Amino acid sequence: MSVRQSLLAILDQGPCYGYQLRTEFDRRTGSTWPLNVGQIYNTLERLERDGLVERADADENGHVFWAITDAGRDEVRVWLGSAVGRGQGTRDELAIKLALAATLPGVDAGAVIRAQRSATLRRLQELNRGRDAGTNPTGPEDLARSLVVESLIFTAEAEIRWLDHTEQRLAAHPDHALALELNTERPRRGRPARAAASAVDARA
Repeated sequence: MSVRQSLLAILDQGPCYGYQLRTEFDRRTGSTWPLNVGQIYNTLERLERDGLVERADADENGHVFWAITDAGRDEVRVWLGSAVGRGQGTRDELAIKLALAATLPGVDAGAVIRAQRSATLRRLQELNRGRDAGTNPTGPEDLARSLVVESLIFTAEAEIRWLDHTEQRLAAHPDHALALELNTERPRRGRPARAAASAVDARA
C-alpha cells in the first residue's frame, strides 16, 4: 500500500495538516490501515523534497498546512490510472514458510498448515462479524470500510483454499519425501556452485 500516493490523493482535494491527513485517510479506508502522525510527517517531508507538496500557511492553532503542487497532481493521476503491480516474485511470508517447511528434514509441514488454518479461520470469523455489523452501508465512510473488509475476507478465504490444496499435495509425499538435505558442495564466495560450473562449461 502506497502511503505516499494516498496522502497525495487526499491533498489533491485541498490543503491539510498532518493529523487531519491521518483522519481523512482513516475515513476513506475504514480505519483498517492505521497510520501514525510521525509516519505522515516523514512522508510529507519526502514529498516536499521531491517537489510534490509545499508548506502552506498555518492556522490560528499553529497547524501547518500542506498543499499539493502541479507535479503532485500529475503523480496522483498516474497512480489512480495505473494497475497495482504485484511483482513476479513472492515475498509472502506464509508461502515461503511452507515451502521451507516442506523441504526441511524433521519438520512437520502438516502441523504448520493446521496452525495457520486455525488462525486464518479465526481471522475470517472476525472479519465476517465486522462485515455483518456494517451491512447496508448508509454513507461513504461505511462503504469505504466495507470495501476494505470484503477484500480482506476474500483474501482469507483464498488462503484457506490454498492451505487445503497444499495439504493435499503434501499428503501425496509420505515420510517427508520432499526433504532436502544440505548441499555438501561448497560454492565459491559470492557465486553459487551451479553458476560457477556453467561458466567453466562455457569456457571449455
